[in-house]
Amino acid sequence: MRSIPCLSAFAAALFVTACAENAAVTSSNIDPVSLATSPPGAEPGTCWDKTVSPAIVETVTRKVLLQPAQISSDGRIQAAPVYKDETYQEVVKPREATWHEIPCAADLTPEFVSSLQRALGARDYYRGPVTGELDNATKDAVQRYQRDEGIENKTLSVATARRLGLIAVPRETDA
Repeated sequence: MRSIPCLSAFAAALFVTACAENAAVTSSNIDPVSLATSPPGAEPGTCWDKTVSPAIVETVTRKVLLQPAQISSDGRIQAAPVYKDETYQEVVKPREATWHEIPCAADLTPEFVSSLQRALGARDYYRGPVTGELDNATKDAVQRYQRDEGIENKTLSVATARRLGLIAVPRETDA
């Protein structure tokens, strides 16, 4: 009776080992875009979020001539041409990372989030109580507002916070 638990443990160990070997991560299969935490040239001390749009892939089918028609000397077709359908996938638009500057976590104080909730409520995007907590209802309201503004990102962007009047717009200086 004791051999069954040992056998189960051995099978589980083999399964975990097999999964670990197949899931090896090497520098050749890591996408640097997915590891980056900010876009190139971002100012130090700024926080960023990115949205990666999926690639658009189309399946294309074309006819490939395998054997041309056989035509006699008097112009009559003796054998019809032979074609084969060839299907392949083609990337129409590659995936793309879009960066959005976001308020850093330290800036998302209860006072800031309360102001965010009031600003979204004034625009009929948030209908919940002003709690100062970045809860799901607030995040959903941010996402709906940003989608209507053309920003496909769930995280509050600095641009959205500026449009809502929550963050001052930087002054342009004369050079």
